[in-house]
Amino acid sequence: MVLTLALLAGLIAAWLMIAVVEKIRLGLRFAQALLYVPFKLAYRIADDRIKIARNAQAPVIYVISHQSRIEPALMLSLLPEDTLHILDDASARSPWLEPWRELGRTIAFNAEHVFVSRRLVRVLKGKGRLAVYLPDAVEPDVKSFRLFRAITRIAMQADARIVPIFVGGARYLPVSLTPAAIAPRHWFPCLSISVLEPMTIAELVARNPDQASNTNALFDRFAEARFAATDLERGLFVAMRDAADRVGASHPIIEDVISGALSYRKLFIGGRVLGRRFEAVTAPGEAVGVLLPNANGVVLTLLGLLSGGRVSAMINYTAGPASVTAAVRTAVIRTVVSSRAFVEKADLADIVTAVETGGARLLWLEDLRESVTPLEKLTAAVLWRWPLQPQNAAKPAVILFTSGSEGTPKAVVLSHKNLLANAMQAEARITISPADILLNVLPVFHSFGLTGGTILPLVTGVKLFLYPSPLHYKIIPEIARKVRPTIMFGTDTFLANYARTAKDGDFSSLRFVVAGAEAVKPETRRVYRDRFQAEIIEGFGLTEAAPVVAVNTAIHGRDGTVGRLLPAMRMKLEPVEGISDAGQLWLDGPNLMMGYMTADRPGELQPLTGWHDTGDIVAVDREGFITIRGRAKRFAKIAGEMVSLGAVEMLVQSLWPEQRHAAVAVPDKRRGERIVLVTTAEDADPEELRKFGRQAGAAELMVPNDIVKVREIPVLGSGKTDYVSTRKLALDKLGVAA
Repeated sequence: MVLTLALLAGLIAAWLMIAVVEKIRLGLRFAQALLYVPFKLAYRIADDRIKIARNAQAPVIYVISHQSRIEPALMLSLLPEDTLHILDDASARSPWLEPWRELGRTIAFNAEHVFVSRRLVRVLKGKGRLAVYLPDAVEPDVKSFRLFRAITRIAMQADARIVPIFVGGARYLPVSLTPAAIAPRHWFPCLSISVLEPMTIAELVARNPDQASNTNALFDRFAEARFAATDLERGLFVAMRDAADRVGASHPIIEDVISGALSYRKLFIGGRVLGRRFEAVTAPGEAVGVLLPNANGVVLTLLGLLSGGRVSAMINYTAGPASVTAAVRTAVIRTVVSSRAFVEKADLADIVTAVETGGARLLWLEDLRESVTPLEKLTAAVLWRWPLQPQNAAKPAVILFTSGSEGTPKAVVLSHKNLLANAMQAEARITISPADILLNVLPVFHSFGLTGGTILPLVTGVKLFLYPSPLHYKIIPEIARKVRPTIMFGTDTFLANYARTAKDGDFSSLRFVVAGAEAVKPETRRVYRDRFQAEIIEGFGLTEAAPVVAVNTAIHGRDGTVGRLLPAMRMKLEPVEGISDAGQLWLDGPNLMMGYMTADRPGELQPLTGWHDTGDIVAVDREGFITIRGRAKRFAKIAGEMVSLGAVEMLVQSLWPEQRHAAVAVPDKRRGERIVLVTTAEDADPEELRKFGRQAGAAELMVPNDIVKVREIPVLGSGKTDYVSTRKLALDKLGVAA
């Protein structure tokens, strides 16, 4: 009895002592600190940034993501005592919350009337504080989005600052408000409180003045708080391991058509075994070429290189021998990992020769696999959770080569932080979960296929099914019928061809399709909506941004645009001579590359400093939706007027929607340049096109007089039109000197 009492007294004393420490450290009242201690100990809460919220000058509105039943208790313990908490009905009545409700002022939430109350504006104008709990939805529905509008109005009327708060990890608690299939439960996950600096609505809008909507400025700031909950300093390997911890090491995470499915544990074991072999033949920080298709082997290789502190240089084997040799030399690649079976099946003997011509040797996965000993497998099975080398998120992780659609490819160097940031920016904008299955047919040497189609699922627990070629138009719909994916990535060209060969039920499992690299044609969008009940959400990116810059969502989307800027990114538009309603896009954000390597300075990182010029001409509407007018290089200057070649293609596509078209500019002695249409439409007629252009209200300069008919328009491995080859083809056909 005495021992029990002594133990109890010791526990109470420890509780009181920790409460005193927390009171001093965070500036809490003692009662707040006392009730905060159980949360602090149970969930090892990273809470340093809560000081930003506590020190915010009133009037202030705390906008809190309500993911679980503990957020109200946490915030009542941590926010200033004069804060008025607007609670949902369940939190306002819950018996267990009674001690915490005594810590501050609370009122019950009424979704229909609470935010139009003048009382809240008066509270704020009297130097008050409000805590508002919003539903945890990446893509809020109309009713939830109405709350953002209401908060915006109140903040503007009271000139109040906004402080977004997101409790990272709360959605995985047993008291989570998210279904368990989407957020697997853990009794004691580590929590981290993400708090952003206080800003008024006017200040939020001023950060991206080209996105003028007040409500969207608040919505984007809230998404930033979700994004900021990710620790970008942990690196890709650790982020993938954390995902394994969240969804379970036995969770099937990758699968291909040959090797079958691998769980997280098996993936990490295989990656560690390969990483040991890579360590033996390469130096830390060395660029190691990866010449592999979309299959389990490429993910194992990437993970092994990450674990071993090497840089994965993704070789585009569709670019041709000359480009491959140039890539090997530009990035100073000495070793390239490949597969004999793949090289033989894809008939890539010339690419292997090109690699060797560039000065690299081949390391074959088949040889590595045969040489693995039982002891190595056992060691990897025991130590799979730990990387082989210390991880530094600021160092290079991947080298990608630009598509070269308009010129010589360059090597783009991306850090762990760039890639992880972009994956989590996308996760803060698009609703995905471990309940999803992602079918990726885009090659990993393309930034879209790497970040969106490979890294994003690995760091979020989404099961990934890899298929080696996007060009198998008949097979991919059959694969989709068997795999039942809920998400697919693709380009308009690929998606349109899949739809032509697919049966009605092949893509019926899809929730949405993310499309990029080229504009989505209205016909492609209509087919997927009508036949497969799947929404195509169009996005925009560039390799230098790792790659996603903007994206529509299934709920917040606008056809014909590429969506809205991702969280934590900024943009500015520079005026372009001859274009009044659009500008040249410059970007800044945590996903922007480390820098380039170029052929004239091989192996030397030329760092990006400040803003990045994308070379794209874009227009932005009041809601922040971005419309691509074309590349700056994809404008023709005709008699002093700037004409978008992309707009020409859209005009032609409206007339002959079943065919493929590319508009290119060629020299013209009289007017500087003229537009040539390269098309697969056999019956394309210049007079018919001119007549259609007049009916559509197109300027006469936009309508090509020259039409070159071809069987196929050249494309790159990424699915984009190869404009360099297309222009050369047009010049040859017309007999015009470049």
